[in-house]
Amino acid sequence: MNQESNSSDQPGGQDPLLLLKTLQLLWTKKEMKKQLKEEIRRGFAGLEDPLAGLLDILEDSSDWKGKGHSLGYYITSELQLWIKEHPAVQQSGMKLKKLQARVFRILAQCPTNLHDPLISIYQLHTADRNYLLGHVSHLYHKGDYKEAAILSIKLKLQPDQDVEKMCTPLLLQDKTNLVEAYVGEYPELQCKLLQILDTWCEPSFNIKDISRQYQGLSKYKPDKFNHKMLSKLVFRLLERFNLDPALCPNVINQRHLRTLNYLFYKRFVEKSMTQENWTDHVQNTVGENQWLQGHLIQLLISYSDMSTAARWAQRCNLPKEMLPYGVADELQKLKIQERVEEAEKAENYEEGKKKDYYQLPIPRANIHFLQTWGEMLQCWEKVLQPGQVVGIDMEWRPSFGIVGKPRVSLLQIAVGEEVFLLDLPQLLEQAEREDEKEKLSHYIQRLYSDPAITKLGYGMSGDLNSLAATCSALKDMDKQAQGVVDLLTVDKQLQKSSIDWKKGGRKVDVLAPEPSCEDRAFRQPERGLSLLVQHVLGKPLDKTEQLSNWEKRPLREEQILYAASDAYCLLEVYGKLCKDPASFGLSSNLTESLVGKPSIKPRAKKQLNKQEVPSSSGQQCKGFDKEASYPPDPISPKEFSVVCDNMLQGLGRYLRCLGVDVRILENEDDHRKAAEIARQEGRVILTSGLPYQTLQSQVGEGRCFSVNCSEKAKEQALQVLKHFNVQVTLADIFSRCQVCNCDKYLKISKERMRQLMEGSRHSTAEDDARPPSTAPS
Repeated sequence: MNQESNSSDQPGGQDPLLLLKTLQLLWTKKEMKKQLKEEIRRGFAGLEDPLAGLLDILEDSSDWKGKGHSLGYYITSELQLWIKEHPAVQQSGMKLKKLQARVFRILAQCPTNLHDPLISIYQLHTADRNYLLGHVSHLYHKGDYKEAAILSIKLKLQPDQDVEKMCTPLLLQDKTNLVEAYVGEYPELQCKLLQILDTWCEPSFNIKDISRQYQGLSKYKPDKFNHKMLSKLVFRLLERFNLDPALCPNVINQRHLRTLNYLFYKRFVEKSMTQENWTDHVQNTVGENQWLQGHLIQLLISYSDMSTAARWAQRCNLPKEMLPYGVADELQKLKIQERVEEAEKAENYEEGKKKDYYQLPIPRANIHFLQTWGEMLQCWEKVLQPGQVVGIDMEWRPSFGIVGKPRVSLLQIAVGEEVFLLDLPQLLEQAEREDEKEKLSHYIQRLYSDPAITKLGYGMSGDLNSLAATCSALKDMDKQAQGVVDLLTVDKQLQKSSIDWKKGGRKVDVLAPEPSCEDRAFRQPERGLSLLVQHVLGKPLDKTEQLSNWEKRPLREEQILYAASDAYCLLEVYGKLCKDPASFGLSSNLTESLVGKPSIKPRAKKQLNKQEVPSSSGQQCKGFDKEASYPPDPISPKEFSVVCDNMLQGLGRYLRCLGVDVRILENEDDHRKAAEIARQEGRVILTSGLPYQTLQSQVGEGRCFSVNCSEKAKEQALQVLKHFNVQVTLADIFSRCQVCNCDKYLKISKERMRQLMEGSRHSTAEDDARPPSTAPS
């Protein structure tokens, strides 16, 4: 305590330190809080200068320096309220400046909950701005970057500071939330920060050059400060502050380049995307950006040929000086005959597809594309009838990693011998123009909430979430839905069954489909609804239009047929299963058990694992409860191989300790790499959160598992072992190296472990035999 300031500030009143001792005594007695409050107010009334007295108390007391609710905070808050009732005690002029100088020393050390009351009591917003900036600069140069930023925010000093200088050390310490708060109220600073982050994301920029300037920085997290983290931060800030992405050309270009690479993988490696869809997405991705167009030509040379690269160079109107060697020459050699041959090849391919895939059994005239309310009425008149069975599916434009839930572009409803395709964007726009926003949602709510209408879907939970993102009036549709049948639940049981698919005429080998046209040799194994249709109806769905741009109008004929097939096949699958469920190994009362209705016995409350996908009504099919309870056959850790996503590195090392063969993604790896490794090496993917939704669709059923990332590695490992019925023995423990996954670790360490265990037993035996008088203390 500064006695000199005490004597000068409090010449004739009560001693603040005596008041502090009284308050400390009352503070320890929790039941005397009311008396404590009264004593604080009485004490301040007795002080000659209450504002100086508070500083004396805070300077002498140390309890306020910790986090949480302290006596110092309680006293300060009470004084703030007391001053409002006694405004005459406020100071001004030189006396106030002296008090402000003292309070700054406290602000540099105190927890953030004391900032606002102290700033208010001592009117720091009225202090000289240069003085405030000087004090914050002093904190910054001492290395107190967090404290300097927080005080700057509280005192609104950001417009007079260097945003790069203030935010860089915070980013190095992974304090991105504080960085967002620092620029939160200043659009100009938001733009400056994003432009700075974008320059750091240039491919040629060495990010280590920044970290070298802050060597010795406490709490520095180099693994968190990389291009991937900065790119994610840029997109989050763009979305949060609603800024123009053109501010960040480097980050946007890199995102589009990753999309290009993904499109090339889908088209030329998986061969799961049609030429027309691929072309449409490539054009949208590249646009008029010459940098991306140049990369497109390079990728075409690698994945395709010079002729194709030349065609795209011509389409993009690229200058000759940008073209790689050989492409310019190839531009002169393109002939019309090549295009004719390509057209003939496409025609032959389409004919081959008809033999290989499910075909709509209804005439083309029975598929109706609806864009107006007048056209809609004929749909609802047929659909909203008691006892009706309706197949429902939805399509939306692929996001390719863009943040946010997709918005439905097309709603397909199959009923009887007809399919209705609802152009949702057009219908919603028309409803808004006519000021009848609730009209469409009213009909959709009637459909889903009517228990007398059976609604068929596949993975309806995801569809309903997208529907809610499209129309806010439908946000609780998943809770209101009744009479729904999610065929995903049926699919899971059929895939576990080992029965011959009598109705399909043969046992289906999903890993080796029979090729019958040119591209069949490269086709990916069927999965999802396509696999269910293959099991039940004999042929899979043609999914080449799945990644279409469903927002673009008009829809192509191939898109219309694909969308209609996705909805109508649900009616055929359901009808065949209900007609003869026993031949598929299902319960005889299939219809009753499938339709969603309230459970007789509520389940115990627990967190739903992402692998457990209920129907939209929230119920699981009764006909399959017994089968679903069977655990898989037990396996040893040596038979179990996994690939861990990069947010589960702790789990990966823990599983290695138990003898499991684990590949772990690096921090900079994209999540999709896990799917590549899983397919190439036959591993199970362990992931968490949003990546699960993407990865599970890229591997076979049961080959992707979502882990609760809020749990510790041990609990996560137990969850994985239990789910896959992996039986660990003592011989498995430490049989692999945590660092390199080498299985020779056991050979090196087993003998040493045996020696240690024998030594331990020998030592224990000697201790037991030793007389009490000679036992060590």
